[in-house]
Amino acid sequence: MQDVIEALEARRETARMGGGTARISKQHEKGKLSARERITVLLDEDSFEEYDMFVEHQCADFGMSEQKIPGDGVVTGQGTINGRLVYVFSKDFTVFGGSLSKAHAAKIVKVQQAAVRNGAPVIGIFDAGGARIQEGVDSLAGYADIFMENVLSSGVIPQISVIMGPCAGGDVYSPALTDFIFMVKDTSYMYVTGPDVVKTVTNEEVTHETLGGASVHAAKSGVVDGAFENDIEALTQMRRLIDFLPGSNREDAPVRPVYDEMERGEASLDTLIPPNPNTPYDMKELITKVADEGDFFEISPNFGGNILCGFGRIEGATVGFVANQPMTLAGVLDIDASRKGARFVRFCDCFNIPVITFVDVPGFMPGTKQEYGGLIKHGAKLLFAYAEATVPKVTVITRKAYGGAYDVMSSKHLRGDVNYAWPTAEIAVMGAKGAVEIIYRKEMGNPEKIAELTKEYEDNFANPYVAARKGYIDDIIMPHSTRRRIAKSLRTLRNKQLENPWKKHDNIPL
Repeated sequence: MQDVIEALEARRETARMGGGTARISKQHEKGKLSARERITVLLDEDSFEEYDMFVEHQCADFGMSEQKIPGDGVVTGQGTINGRLVYVFSKDFTVFGGSLSKAHAAKIVKVQQAAVRNGAPVIGIFDAGGARIQEGVDSLAGYADIFMENVLSSGVIPQISVIMGPCAGGDVYSPALTDFIFMVKDTSYMYVTGPDVVKTVTNEEVTHETLGGASVHAAKSGVVDGAFENDIEALTQMRRLIDFLPGSNREDAPVRPVYDEMERGEASLDTLIPPNPNTPYDMKELITKVADEGDFFEISPNFGGNILCGFGRIEGATVGFVANQPMTLAGVLDIDASRKGARFVRFCDCFNIPVITFVDVPGFMPGTKQEYGGLIKHGAKLLFAYAEATVPKVTVITRKAYGGAYDVMSSKHLRGDVNYAWPTAEIAVMGAKGAVEIIYRKEMGNPEKIAELTKEYEDNFANPYVAARKGYIDDIIMPHSTRRRIAKSLRTLRNKQLENPWKKHDNIPL
């Protein structure tokens, strides 16, 4: 019996070594952890239960029958993060470059399906060279099997992708179908076709970084939701993110003990809005002063900076924050901000996370670049996301809420549950100056008259009282009481029940 046990342990040790010591050392030389080291950092100590350690590919072409390594390039299994169940797969670049075979894909599909059955998130760690060419169509079939599970799991369990090395070709589409994608700076990249193919087809000369590095996707394309300095930071932040999320759409987001008083006032918020209506201020300050203990996990901080999205807590329960950011483009809604906000709101609605919206929006971005880029359709995505959301929605207008952008930002007209305004709020079709210039065009030659009419417009319309009189605003609140009022509203909305009309699925303007 002892011989059998020793033989098993020897086989396990061989499997744990993946492509061997030399290849693991090369990973370390590049500043990267191995596939198993990443799982160790991500999960609670000694919680990892591995699946399919001894699986090998079944390919016999191109001499592959003589090249078999247990595990076949991906480590899969389950474990816990702060005691809560998660499923994980980690591609192993030391084994066939992490390339995907039929057997490799089947391992990933197994954890995807287990995650749905048991209501737990899936975290995928990518560091691979794409499809295993030797397997031909079998590798393509393997990709499609994974994609199918991604789609069926969407809105059922949280799916998170962490790109920690190359991710090219068919490998990029599984992350693209998940809820969040994160990258590691300088050591990871994503693209459909690599620099060599790009040069052949378009004659462009680009590097891996300029084509698909973290600097590109986190700030320009918006493909990824954040970029971290190294493997350790990325995995540590994934642990933090999981703490905000429910295991599935069948449960509420977790509630953790909180030591921050609901009744806490913030006197500094009474002076957050500058006297000059055109002076910017940092909306992130409002979020951190309202959230429990100032804890805010921001999503896509470097893309669409004119809107802020992220997770925080109120009375220990997870909420999603969406806020216009006056520090960037005056908080205007453009294509990038609309896409970013819409996707985040829809995620929150999928997973029973209340949405808190802070509004300071002068409108939609004008210009041919935006119109040619499809601002109408992209802006409609954000409108659609707020309108269809059935989770609790609390909105606070801090300053400007102009035109159609007022409607879009979780207004009462889109089934906002509780809509507040600060005394500094300006709710109108447009700014006073522009409105007067249109309404009183004949008076444009009389500056004194225009000034008088502008003041009259501001007094009558550029304030929250007209909307409050019509019931579009539930109350005008003091800024320092914002946290308390939001917390009380969320308490009343805990048992909210609202269902949209039955449909096979909606048809959001993609």
